[in-house]
Amino acid sequence: MTPEVHAESPAAPRFRSFTWQLTIRLALLVTITSVIVLVAGGLLLARQAAHSLDALHEAEFVEFRKIVEAHPAVNLAEMADSIRREADSDIGLYYIQVQRASGEIVFRSENLGTLVLPDLGPEERHVTMSLPGLGAMRMSEDRDDDWHIQVASPLSPFYHVLEDYTTVSVALLCMVALASVALGWGFARLTLRPVRAIRETAGRIRGDNLGERIPVPAGRDELSALTVLLNQMFDRLEAAFNQSRRFTADASHELKTPLSLIRLNAEKLRPRLAEDADGSAALDDLLESVARMQRIVESLLFLAKAETGTLALRLEQIATTTLIGEFSEDAVALAEDRGVRFEVQANEAATVRCEPTLVRQLLLNLVNNAVRVSPPGGHVRLESRVRNGQWSLRVTDEGPGLPEEQLERIFERFVRYAMPAPAGSRSPFDGESSGHGLGLAICRGIAELHGGSIAAGNRTDRSGFSVEASWPVDGPSTFHP
Repeated sequence: MTPEVHAESPAAPRFRSFTWQLTIRLALLVTITSVIVLVAGGLLLARQAAHSLDALHEAEFVEFRKIVEAHPAVNLAEMADSIRREADSDIGLYYIQVQRASGEIVFRSENLGTLVLPDLGPEERHVTMSLPGLGAMRMSEDRDDDWHIQVASPLSPFYHVLEDYTTVSVALLCMVALASVALGWGFARLTLRPVRAIRETAGRIRGDNLGERIPVPAGRDELSALTVLLNQMFDRLEAAFNQSRRFTADASHELKTPLSLIRLNAEKLRPRLAEDADGSAALDDLLESVARMQRIVESLLFLAKAETGTLALRLEQIATTTLIGEFSEDAVALAEDRGVRFEVQANEAATVRCEPTLVRQLLLNLVNNAVRVSPPGGHVRLESRVRNGQWSLRVTDEGPGLPEEQLERIFERFVRYAMPAPAGSRSPFDGESSGHGLGLAICRGIAELHGGSIAAGNRTDRSGFSVEASWPVDGPSTFHP
């Protein structure tokens, strides 16, 4: 099973797109506003219908009052006939009842059947109520000391209109919601275009590309001010980074000669300490420390030149089988010394353009790390693949791996992680005592010099770690001679 390899830099957190957030907010705002408007329209429609019915009832009261006042109270039959003639023309619109203050009913419209309209009382003139057998009604009452005139109109026609209004409103809301999402998306994209430009440009600014700056949007708004502040921050970062690079390069260069002199002078002491066991041991420790310092200095110089583009690449056309075969002899010896098995797997032979010395250094760093963390009897594998114009070199081990939170900084300088000693190992391994924390940083520099990249991650098929470097078969497109 092929182990999973994670990217060098940690994956960016998954944030919800602000474009979608703004779109949804605009759509909700438009939709909620539309709901409020349509509900208000429905309420206004209902109120207007009630007022219209009340006005019609008042007009009927006027006509019936004229009839009542035109007939003496003793001639109730004639009065009822007059009211009936007046009411017959509106029999489909109204339910009419006329009664004396004593409660004696003088007239009831035929459409009431046996139903008697209830007395609303002296405090009510227009009321909406439900009547048995008739449903919802708008009822009005005109009363004085002698007569109570009641007129009622059915509300079912209005309810049908309101149902149609509701249906149309729902359909309209659906269309408004869809239209607001589409328009909101377009508006959000247009509005956030400068923000996307800022994000994309800021994402391209890295340690090897600190000179790029964010274009300042036209106008004098908050976004322009933010862009200026970000560019000023990048200016300070670039200055600090360049200063750090210069210091590292200068310090490393200045340390080379003193360290060489220390080593030469220390070697001169060896004949004098030949018979002094303690002195010889101290001298050996001194020389080992000097050698370690020299390796660190050489590594820092390499990184400084690689990062500033001043390192000259001596590219050659070489067969992958030749390069891997020559390296494998040393790798096998290194692995056997620690009781670890080393295996090479190559999918095919190919000719690549690279600097063999640097590729060998990259492989040595990766295999040395893998061997040191693998338990005795463990298995370290080097895979060489040429596919789709890319040459990849992957080294896997069977060590403990690393916690996920540590993977993001594994290729930085001087980053070392304490690890438990592999089970059964002859010597403990921990991040404080093994290496100087520059090996993987150098590997990254070598990969990038060849126009490629490097990635690392824990294996998914079993315990272990995997590092993969890859670059174009034809080498870097540009390099500094």
